[in-house]
Amino acid sequence: MKDQIKSRQDGFSLFGFLFVVGVLACVGVLAAQAFPTVLEYQAALKAVQKASAGNTVGEVKTIFDKAAQIDDINAISGKDLVVTKEGDKVVVSFAYNKEIHMFGPAFLLLKYAGRSK
Repeated sequence: MKDQIKSRQDGFSLFGFLFVVGVLACVGVLAAQAFPTVLEYQAALKAVQKASAGNTVGEVKTIFDKAAQIDDINAISGKDLVVTKEGDKVVVSFAYNKEIHMFGPAFLLLKYAGRSK
């Protein structure tokens, strides 16, 4: 009877458990490095929305640079913005890449793009 009970035991082995914990730790480290870039992107979107209130290209870039200084946006600056007009509305757009070093020669590339409404 005891032989039947031992053969029916299920569960994680120690190596399986350590593998799962290792994978989750790696994903957690990458997520912790990517999260600040997402926050910076959200701040850039907010600053672009504010900057779209400007009437000239120089004014739009100045408004963005001031907002970027306040929100600590380092990925882009006013000179990286593309300012266009759609009808009578000023539209400000941007795009940039952010690289996160994973290990050895491997990097995680995050591409961000946005525009004002």
